[in-house]
Amino acid sequence: MKKFFFILMFFLTGFAIHTSFSNAQTEWSHYGGSQKGLQYSPLDQVTKDNVKNLEVAWIYQTGEMGKGTPRGFSFQANPILVEGRLYISTGSGIVIALDPATGGEIWRYDPEIERDRNYAELANRGVSSWIDPLADASSVCRHRIFVGILDSRMIALDGESGALCADFGKGGHIYLNRDVRLQESEWVVYTITSPPVIVGDILISGSAIGDNVAVDQELGVVRGFDVRTGVEIWRWDPIPRSPDDPAYDTWLPEQVALTGAANAWPPLAADVERGLVFVPTGSPSPDFYGGERIGDALYGNSLVALDAATGKMVWYQQLIHHDVWDYDLASQPTLVELERDGKMIPAVLQATKTGLIFTFNRETGEPIFEIEERPVPQSGVPGEQLSPTQPFPVAPPPLVRHGPVTPDDAWGPMWIGESACADLIEGYRSEGIFTPPSLEGTILLPSYAGGINWGGIAFDPESQIAVVKPLDFPALVALIVREDLLAVYESGEFANFDFSRMTGTPYGMRRRLLMSSLDIPCIAPPWGTLAAVDMSEGKILWQVPLGTIEDGAPAIVPNLELGMMGLGGPIITGGGLIFVAGVVDNYLRAFDLGTGKELWKGRLPAGGQATPMTYFLEENGKQYIVISAGGHHALGTTRGDYVIAYTLGKARKKGWGG
Repeated sequence: MKKFFFILMFFLTGFAIHTSFSNAQTEWSHYGGSQKGLQYSPLDQVTKDNVKNLEVAWIYQTGEMGKGTPRGFSFQANPILVEGRLYISTGSGIVIALDPATGGEIWRYDPEIERDRNYAELANRGVSSWIDPLADASSVCRHRIFVGILDSRMIALDGESGALCADFGKGGHIYLNRDVRLQESEWVVYTITSPPVIVGDILISGSAIGDNVAVDQELGVVRGFDVRTGVEIWRWDPIPRSPDDPAYDTWLPEQVALTGAANAWPPLAADVERGLVFVPTGSPSPDFYGGERIGDALYGNSLVALDAATGKMVWYQQLIHHDVWDYDLASQPTLVELERDGKMIPAVLQATKTGLIFTFNRETGEPIFEIEERPVPQSGVPGEQLSPTQPFPVAPPPLVRHGPVTPDDAWGPMWIGESACADLIEGYRSEGIFTPPSLEGTILLPSYAGGINWGGIAFDPESQIAVVKPLDFPALVALIVREDLLAVYESGEFANFDFSRMTGTPYGMRRRLLMSSLDIPCIAPPWGTLAAVDMSEGKILWQVPLGTIEDGAPAIVPNLELGMMGLGGPIITGGGLIFVAGVVDNYLRAFDLGTGKELWKGRLPAGGQATPMTYFLEENGKQYIVISAGGHHALGTTRGDYVIAYTLGKARKKGWGG
């Protein structure tokens, strides 16, 4: 009887497991898990109780290290799993297919970009997958992998072999830098850093354009292409060039013709059922002075819903008026079914660099939480005309500090550097969020890095909880009269600042983060957190510091959990867990979704400046959590070229083990 009972229980347990996963999303088939950008998986094999048993299953190295620009390509890929293969892309656009069970390489394709060029951007965040419903199973390029790379190419590869899809464009690629008013420059300014989105037979892509070069920068067009041939079907410009556009009259005619950028550089999102693509746009050029683009600068800094088949605008909401802070909409929109007042609403969430989350009905564009126009500081810079107000949602509340920053806010560990920080702060203007750039210099809080950057939002459909990883530290920015720009640059007084010409305006610009001589922010931590928000109620559930100083301080310094800077995003799983890296220490962490308690961390061989992903393999019954670990030159994190997979229990280790 006991033997029979044991066999019965084993059968039932196995049946329960099979039932759970047969109905689960076993693949992670798009950037962020799905076209809707939820950064969520229902997989629940890894739970709060057993997450402590995660071990390294396999490690793969791309071979990217030591190659390319002096700054190094940035490995930010969110891997995808489709038809039994794991696909990744390196910072230089090499696409690799891996065996998801072992990490063994199946194929690789190297687009062979010019590695010694100066690229305005150095990142690649992943690839997109499309399966042709009209092709038979044996057709070449029935399954296509698309990658956009830094030299502006969009490339189509056969998912099984890695061969170029010859019928796409010219031998497998198209150049997106055609017909965008490409400017001559010693830098490659027009790039692609995020994967495209695909709706039906239309592939849709934005672009990444280097900031602050000039007024007449490249056009920030979003375009739809035939997914099979690469032929352009439509284009939409976030700057309204035609008098027929209702927003045209909000611009001066001579300025609307000249201004560039406002491009959408993060991943887009798609509601395939409704045929909509959601586009987060950035600032018109240049970022820190708007006297050559008087007005609110529609449709820059806006969340825009386009008809995916035609590129026609369905609705828009501008979230920053007349941006002079580099507050691009940097996050992928997140499409959710939101419960409000007992009803389910098709919604879209948009996180911003200001540390705010805006919520709209994705069919109509109407705000679900009311938006208030609130007065903000004004400019004294000759030629500048700011918006007197900026939009703020009444809920959720801000997830970062909005200032002002005063000398009393100066901070240093054990008071080291606190006095110097106070003196530095004293010399700059700071009146709270949206204090504009000035000739004397301004403190931006949040900084131009965020708030919430491209790591975006993870959303749990069951609990209606959104999780984000906000940055919370200030930056300095100052305008410089054009005639003085070269002298200021050559003076050496601001050697640790970035300078930009902003050609076509009366001013140049200098900027950097507000850091002490110890290379840490001049205000008290935390500088990076993990936050959970009940989106049904618009309330913050919890917010905890994320990250330690372990990999950024001398060994003799105690390893303090201050909450650190970094880039990358969280994911949520059906096991009630959040997985996140994305700070300057080299760890992947797991947190309890309900409480924010850290439950596990795995040591990484390099900085995890990427968003993890998860999948389940039927053949061995295991759930995997995978992250790209490549570090980031600007953050000073450990560089590497690793893809690392974790799973429960005993697992084969290869190479480095953490």
